[in-house]
Amino acid sequence: MDYLLIITGAILILAGIAGSVLPVLPGPPLSYLGLLLLHLTSSYQFSLKFLLTWGIISILIVVLDQIIPVWGTKKFGGSKPGVWGSVIGLLAGLIFLGPLGIIVGPFVGAFIGELAGGKRSRQALRAGVGALMGFLAGTILKLIASGIMCWYFVEKIF
Repeated sequence: MDYLLIITGAILILAGIAGSVLPVLPGPPLSYLGLLLLHLTSSYQFSLKFLLTWGIISILIVVLDQIIPVWGTKKFGGSKPGVWGSVIGLLAGLIFLGPLGIIVGPFVGAFIGELAGGKRSRQALRAGVGALMGFLAGTILKLIASGIMCWYFVEKIF
């Protein structure tokens, strides 16, 4: 049974890292589930404080991942049409351009959203840059958290 938990946990850890860059998978929560499965084995245990801390961190990152791109768009002068455009651009980019669309989509979406909202191209470009920066910051945050959880997983096994 332990081997099944370890293998499933490792798969979840890897899915968590992939989910840090793919918006269809919740990266840090998957990595956290991988840690929980390793904890359920008879050989590898984490402290309750460790598990609670990483559980809270995972939840906070999910929340921040929704807030940071919006904040980035607004910080760079974006409005509601720009924020909605960045979200729609992310989804459309993922569908039509694959991994490249994840990066280009929010930028183009915010730009188009701001133009549709009546802003000039210079202002729309700034909002697009803000959306891109916010998205990249959220992605980096998820990668760091999932990477650290992966390190703890591997360190505990070896």
